[in-house]
Amino acid sequence: MGPETPLYHFGPTAQILLLGALITAAPLLWVLRRVQGRGPAALLHRLTWVTLFLTFDLVLFGAYTRLSDSGLGCPDWPGCYGQATPIGAGAQIQAAQDLMPTGPVTHGKAWVEMLHRYLATGVGGLILVLCAGSWWLRLKGHSQRSVWWPTFTLFWVCIQGAFGALTVTMKLFPAIVTLHLLGGVFLLALLAWQATQTPDAAPVAGAASHRGKGLRTALALAGGLLWMQIALGGWVSTNYAVLVCDTFPQCQGSYWPDMAFAQGFELWRPLGHTSWGELLSFQALTAIHYVHRLMAYGVIAVMLALAWLLRHHQMHRWALGLFALVCLQCLTGLSNVVLGWPMPAAILHTGGAAAMMVWIVLAWQRTRSQPLTPIAA
Repeated sequence: MGPETPLYHFGPTAQILLLGALITAAPLLWVLRRVQGRGPAALLHRLTWVTLFLTFDLVLFGAYTRLSDSGLGCPDWPGCYGQATPIGAGAQIQAAQDLMPTGPVTHGKAWVEMLHRYLATGVGGLILVLCAGSWWLRLKGHSQRSVWWPTFTLFWVCIQGAFGALTVTMKLFPAIVTLHLLGGVFLLALLAWQATQTPDAAPVAGAASHRGKGLRTALALAGGLLWMQIALGGWVSTNYAVLVCDTFPQCQGSYWPDMAFAQGFELWRPLGHTSWGELLSFQALTAIHYVHRLMAYGVIAVMLALAWLLRHHQMHRWALGLFALVCLQCLTGLSNVVLGWPMPAAILHTGGAAAMMVWIVLAWQRTRSQPLTPIAA
């Protein structure tokens, strides 16, 4: 990977935090201008939606960082060869690039990796503002909303930062990279949950609430199934197992190709190797890919059934939105297989899964805040 460098070098931390603060300030000032005169509660509500949007963008950019092999563009953390930007580390990056022109460290990859870190710091700053603002409103008696959701979200974004650091220092360890992806999706779910909690919203009660209970159960089950599928998809991507099956619906000319499940799903091992140091077999990569594909059939069936259930409860736009996301996932998933894993399709596939998780959380909250009327048989 080029010249040796310490895995952790905290010298540029203050500069990176300053850059993150500047990124945080831009959307914060925009929200302040948009909600001028509406009070601090309205500001926090709007800022939560903006933070959700920017976190979704961060998840997409994280997917690009992973798919462009830029995760080790700067092999230390939090800076780049002990510098706050790749500009200051130009000599070290050039030396590594000269040694391995197609290796993990190049000028382009270093910038992609550091931009991801800057944006993550900015999102973390916004979540810090949301947490501090929630506590301030509660202590002043201006809001009865729980402060523990934004507090836990702040805690979780710190955990995400730790996973981001370990992704670099543990050299793209598959389990850590997958957990980092899952953590990002969970952060989206946390923000989506809070974005729908307006000060004047209250759960419906009585018969209307009872009618929505079954739908909420279905949404929760679908969310759990989607969570497992995202984990499998992350495992496929981080192990570079997408291209082992380049046809559909068969894989390697068979509906049940030769697979090594135990080796493929050995969770704690370095990238490309078993825990014993042997190279990961082609059969193991096939198992990783094919399990994700088989699981997709079940997820599609469940999501289509959920769309029908939503339509039955007169949530027509929600049903149409879910159907559109299912179609997007099918299209991008097939494109990844038959078109050789094109970058736009791969990023959209990650974004579609994240959007579906956010959609499920928002739909679940919708069933709590408004009465539902099933279509008469």
